[in-house]
Amino acid sequence: MDQKERAVELFKQAYQSQVGGDLDRAVELYTGSISLHPSAEAHTFLGWTYSFMGRLDDAIAECERAIATDPTFGNPYNDIGAYLLQLSRPNDAVPWLKKALDAPRYASYHFAHMNLGRAYSQLGEWDEARRSFKAALEIEPNYPPARRALTQLIARSN
Repeated sequence: MDQKERAVELFKQAYQSQVGGDLDRAVELYTGSISLHPSAEAHTFLGWTYSFMGRLDDAIAECERAIATDPTFGNPYNDIGAYLLQLSRPNDAVPWLKKALDAPRYASYHFAHMNLGRAYSQLGEWDEARRSFKAALEIEPNYPPARRALTQLIARSN
C-alpha cells in the first residue's frame, strides 16, 4: 500500500471515529492522513472535528489549509462561513459563503445558500436572506432547515 492509499484508509477510519463520537481519535487519524498525503478533504474534516470540540479557531485554520491544498473544493469555504456565524461574525462569513457558491467542486451548494441566508438574517437583510433560503430550496426542495428558516422569515414579515 502506498502513502496515498494509506492516507485514504486513515481518512476513512478518522471519519468513522468522528461519527462514533471519538473526536480525539478522529483528530489523530486525520492528522496521520494529512502527514502521509495532504488533501483538502482531510484538512476540512479535521476542521469539522475541531468545530465539534469547540475549537473554532483551529477549525478555521484547517479550512484555510484545505483551501491552500485545493482552492476548487467548496466545503472549506462554507465551513469557514458557518464557523464565523457561530462566532457571531456574519459580515465576515458572507464573502466565504459566496466563495463556496463559486467553487467548482462542491456537492452541497444548498448548505452555502442556507448559511448565506442565516448570515443575511443576522444582518437584518431580509430580502437577501429570503433569496438565499429560496435558492437552497431550489437545489434541495426537501431541505428542512431552509424550509423552516424561510417560513419563519415570512411569518416575521407579516
